[in-house]
Amino acid sequence: MNLSLSIGPIASLIAGILILLIPRLLNYIVAIYLILIGLVGLFGAGHMRL
Repeated sequence: MNLSLSIGPIASLIAGILILLIPRLLNYIVAIYLILIGLVGLFGAGHMRL
């Protein structure tokens, strides 16, 4: 069995859950998410397989 994960879907899932639980954190969650996706895009960590 081969399991492959990428950080994009995991980060968006966590962000969505946190926004549902604590709506006041929306601005911070969106900012952190965009920073993480930008870093992943710059450094190519999106091609890592776990």
